[in-house]
Amino acid sequence: MLAVSERPAPQTSGMRLACHDRSLVAIGTNDREDSMEVAKTTGLPHTQDVAAIVRTVETDAVSGLSSSEARQRLALYGLNELARRKPVPGYRKFLAQFASGLVLLLIVAAAISAVLWWLERDAPVPFEALAILAIVVLNALMGYVQQERADRAAAALRQLTAKSASVVRDGRLVQVPAEELVPGDLLSVEEGETIAADARLLELAGLQVAEAPLTGESLPVAKTLEALPASAQPADRTNMLFSGTAVTSGHGRAIVTATGARTEIGNIAGLLAATRETRTPLQLELDRIGKLLGIAVLAIAAIMIATLFLTREIAGMAAVFEIFILGVALAVAAVPEGLPAIVTVVLSIGVQRMAKRKAIVRSLAAVETLGSADVIATDKTGTLTRNEMTVRQVVTASGTAMISGVGYAPSGEILTSDGRPISGGLRHEVDDLLASGSCANNAGLRQDAGQWIIKGDPTEAALLVAAAKAGLRHEDLQSRLPRVGEVPFTSDRKLMSTVHEGSELGRQTCVFTKGAPDVLLALCDREFVEDRESRLTEDRRRDILETVEQLAAQGLRPLGFARRNDAGNGEQAATCDIERDLVFLGLVGIMDPPREEARLAVTAAHRAGIRVIMITGDHPATARAIGAELGIGTAGAVATGGQVGALRDAELDELVLRTSIFARVAPEHKLRIVEALRRQAHIVGMTGDGVNDAPALKTADIGIAMGITGTDVAKEAADIVLADDNFATIVAAVEEGRAIFANIRKFLSYLLSSNIAEVMTMFLGVLLSGIIGLAGHAQDTLALPLLAVHILWINLITDGAPALALGLDRVDPSVMDRPPRAPAEKVVTPGMWTRIGATGALMALGTLAVFDGALPGGVIEGSGSIAYAQTMAFTTLVFFQLLNAAATHADDNSIFSRQIFSNKWLWLALSLSLLLQLCVVELGPFQAAFSTVSLSLFDWLTCAVAASSILWGREFLLLTRRSMRPAPANLRSRS
Repeated sequence: MLAVSERPAPQTSGMRLACHDRSLVAIGTNDREDSMEVAKTTGLPHTQDVAAIVRTVETDAVSGLSSSEARQRLALYGLNELARRKPVPGYRKFLAQFASGLVLLLIVAAAISAVLWWLERDAPVPFEALAILAIVVLNALMGYVQQERADRAAAALRQLTAKSASVVRDGRLVQVPAEELVPGDLLSVEEGETIAADARLLELAGLQVAEAPLTGESLPVAKTLEALPASAQPADRTNMLFSGTAVTSGHGRAIVTATGARTEIGNIAGLLAATRETRTPLQLELDRIGKLLGIAVLAIAAIMIATLFLTREIAGMAAVFEIFILGVALAVAAVPEGLPAIVTVVLSIGVQRMAKRKAIVRSLAAVETLGSADVIATDKTGTLTRNEMTVRQVVTASGTAMISGVGYAPSGEILTSDGRPISGGLRHEVDDLLASGSCANNAGLRQDAGQWIIKGDPTEAALLVAAAKAGLRHEDLQSRLPRVGEVPFTSDRKLMSTVHEGSELGRQTCVFTKGAPDVLLALCDREFVEDRESRLTEDRRRDILETVEQLAAQGLRPLGFARRNDAGNGEQAATCDIERDLVFLGLVGIMDPPREEARLAVTAAHRAGIRVIMITGDHPATARAIGAELGIGTAGAVATGGQVGALRDAELDELVLRTSIFARVAPEHKLRIVEALRRQAHIVGMTGDGVNDAPALKTADIGIAMGITGTDVAKEAADIVLADDNFATIVAAVEEGRAIFANIRKFLSYLLSSNIAEVMTMFLGVLLSGIIGLAGHAQDTLALPLLAVHILWINLITDGAPALALGLDRVDPSVMDRPPRAPAEKVVTPGMWTRIGATGALMALGTLAVFDGALPGGVIEGSGSIAYAQTMAFTTLVFFQLLNAAATHADDNSIFSRQIFSNKWLWLALSLSLLLQLCVVELGPFQAAFSTVSLSLFDWLTCAVAASSILWGREFLLLTRRSMRPAPANLRSRS
């Protein structure tokens, strides 16, 4: 990171910036009318040298803008965002609810009904016309509310994925929302970041940028600082950074020259704005189901209307018109036009629920795919592990000490291998070694807001924590043994040494050295034993090297420690010549410990039929040890990136079948592993964080980027971003994804079965009119189980709120006890269609039975009028559909289980629907509009008991299915 000066940013003394033709010019606040003329004489940003561009934009190349100036410029230029399509006004959204052809037909029908009433004056007011219009308007209001909720949820989803940028303001490097960048900001860019605005480079170090999104250039472009000709095209402006491109390597600083629509990518903003939002496969399939159902219902309605014309005596236009309204009402009620809006709302709310569990979904389609994922290929460091190096063992001449506690919190105990506190010579040796590790150390450790924060190398920080657990504070050691020299670590030497003033130890200086055990051991001729130095024999050297191998086999990173006394003058000692004649102190075993929640998450994934593959750049032994702790790769097989690279595709396909741990893997190997898994029809979720991981993330069915350590490029390529970089969050996202899909299936099953029940009630009522007691009412043209207004009302109170409430069911823990959904499996399976049809038939037959029992004649003798029988059938079907919602909510659980009361929104919706039905049946004004009559308490109980058959029938089938089900076999191991 480049150094940042603390000197304040210069003030602009009333000067502001204007942008013309995407070039910046400085103009006075009173000279705006002259700005175009000034722009003609001022060079484009890429034509100016560094000093000139700094003067042009009135900023400071070190301190950046002041916060107050940035706010003023933000007010002048607006947010740094591309032009968006203007939001659709609320009134247009509401009017769009009437755009359906069937709804327009209903409105026309209501108008004709009103005309007929005016001509005949057979009632004080046109009840039928008013009832139809009221229901149409209420339906439109519900559709509008659902659309608004969907739009708000989508806006919240966009907010979750908002980007940020690093800028220097007030002399300090800070993170600001990318939309708040302004011309003149001093932008800092690093490898893996997506550039948020157009900018002129001031400083760079090995900076290369992928500009394919803008220019189509397939290779990264090496950036320069030199001014370029005005004729240079965007692809040739190597001294510029462009919004939307990504840094592939290096870092640099640049001055923002254009934001929002004035950037180069803003030129194509019109094309972007015109792009239609893509629909997910689920939404497309639901559209298909809706169309097929609509065609079927229209056909049934046509048959029913034709049957009425053929079997009834039609007298006058009023009768013809009544039949026409009935057919249209049946079609409107049966076609689930609100389904797409409900699906969008449920998906979006589910995505927000996932965000609360730290999984930020960037694509709604990923929610669907999660339910089918059967392989999760995950990184190790920081995802399966804590990304907090921890000293676990200390091995000295007198034995082994175990250090408890994980992470950077300096809390834990140092115990012997059998759990007793260390003492005597072992204690002396461990203290000496840990003091050495704390001295030969450049890391820092501090507590901030209850969390321990490290500065510097994680391995060195782990040594500070281990010393603190032994009561050796780093600050005290620095005070007692001031450092006077250092020999830094190099990859050639594999060592690091520090020289300290040693007067407190009775010596001129002392040296502490740490590094690779085999290299360090070769430089030692003695060993520290209890409180004295002992000659290091060859046998002892072999024992130490065997211990190194044992630590490595346990997945621990071995590190050796030594010291030397009286190394001479500190300035003279700070060379690698001091690394000789050392006294060997011992070894530590360090590891990045597994997350406790990751162990549980891996178990949950296996239970859910998901195979977990670990892919890491770490040593094979470390990978094997972590895998053993977490239950990954129980057979112990580990493949390396070298093996992956050397195999042909067919051989790699076999390898990935039997291997679940891959070590020393490079990004290109990740891509090949994903491709091999997908060739075998697996649905793969792949994690990644680096720029080079982007191809693998794109290739995987579900790309999962790290939110903390991940680069912007990786996040852009991913479908899901983990806010906490935790493997358990991936499994939680799978659980939420499965729950969302299960809820969508629930309300689909409910809606379709309820709508089919309405259609079958009417269709069978016409076909069976001679059996169910309608023969004696043949003179009544519309002597049918239900009137058109009844069907529309049922559709209004049962299709909206209860269906949406079903989509909000809580996560059922049993979703993780089932295998993944097959990718080719339809959202409504053949088995579901069978249950939907059977449920619809049961509701229709039960409704017709109550209708028959209310009329004289028929199979069940009754004595009521046609209006009474229709009211009974009307109420029974409403009860049926409300209880159907409760049964669908219970899913595979008994209705007598506590699970039935877990969704308060559903019970609120059902209670409201029941209350509205009570009003329609019992209140005088509604009776006139809906042609209903009052019912006795016994009648209400009769309707409820008849409708409860859907619950008893479901319970019987559930018991039968459970008794016939064989004992469940464990899901085959996928590890």
